[in-house]
This record gives sequence, structure tokens and C-alpha cells, in this order.
Amino acid sequence: MKIEAVIFDMDGLMLDTEKLLVRFWCEAAREYGFPMERRHALELRSFAGKFAAVQLKEWFGESCDYKKIRARRIELMNAYIKDHPVGKKVGLDELLDHLKERGIRAAVATATDLERAKEYLIPAGIYDKFERIICGNMIQNGKPCPDIYLYACSQLGLEPERCMALEDSPNGVRSASDAGCVTVMVPDLTPPAMEQYSRVFAVCETLRDVIGLLNGVNK
Repeated sequence: MKIEAVIFDMDGLMLDTEKLLVRFWCEAAREYGFPMERRHALELRSFAGKFAAVQLKEWFGESCDYKKIRARRIELMNAYIKDHPVGKKVGLDELLDHLKERGIRAAVATATDLERAKEYLIPAGIYDKFERIICGNMIQNGKPCPDIYLYACSQLGLEPERCMALEDSPNGVRSASDAGCVTVMVPDLTPPAMEQYSRVFAVCETLRDVIGLLNGVNK
């Protein structure tokens, strides 16, 4: 097995945004009278919009408007980020530099739309380090379905087994694993459960640890 490309999730994997998403999902929902808690927001990680909309109605009833709450969440989060720059996760720059040195291609597969992905990746100084930026609105079925990873692999012209997918959330792990990618979990807000262990090639504490993993695979 030789890894020819690494496909990165964005929120919580490369950028320290997941904790903000959890915070502002809860704040936005509560503004509209829905008692969203941290546990609810954690389940929404990497969830495609059409699936999240159904989930919110299951939790809070038919009157729970996903689009309205999401729009408010974006407003709240954008206002916060304006004064509080988003941090990069440990080892990100080192890993990207390593991939460039080894000639391993890099891409992004994120549930976030392209406009907002650029708003995060460009200020972080990493947008130009990726050959492809694949977003949830580019495919029919977002995470946890495998479509986004299958599409990313097709855009790279590689079979999934030649691509290592890096994910921090259960929904992302399921998406990458079902696509057939060599899936590695780098947990962010929650540790992996047994289901994730059964789906991944490895669990790494930080992105820095992925370097050693890649070197071991690509001997």
C-alpha cells in the first residue's frame, strides 16, 4: 500500500473551529427557543445540511428551522472570529510541509461551503497548499455519506485506497471509511468510540503524529 494523497477535513481537524461551532450552534438555537445542548451540537459535526435539518426536527419538533438557526450561527461565529483569529491545530504546518517534500498530494474534503472555507483557509496561510478543495455543496449527499470522499478521489484521479483521509469526528470517519479511504482519526472534542476504532487504520493524537504514520506506510 502506497499513499499518494492525503485528504483533510477542515473544522476540528486543521483548524480549531469545532469548539466554536458547538458553542454557536447552541447559542443560535436557544435564541429561537430550542434547548440545544453541547451533546446535540457534537452530533452535528460534519453532518450535511439535509441530514442536520432532519435531526433537529427529531430533537426539537417540526417548528425547528435548520436554515434559520444555521444562518444565525454563522452570524454569531463570524462576529466572534472577526476579533478572535482561528488557530491551527498542532502539527498542521509540519504535516503539509512534509507532504510537499515527499511529493504526496493534498486535498480538502469539508462539509463547509467553498466561500466560508476560503475565509478560514486563506487567513491561515494554507489555502494554496491544497490541490483540490472539495466542499459539501459540490456533491448530492454530504457526510456521513461517502460521496464527498469518492468525489475528492475522482478529482485527484486516484483510487480511494491510495488516499489517506484525516478526520476528527465520527460522521467524518464514517464518510471516509465507507468511501474506502485509508482513514485516520485525529480526535478533537471527543475520543473515538468503538465504532470509530473499527473503521480506522489508525488514531493519531495530533497531525504531527501522522508524519510518522505516513513514513511507516510509504517505506
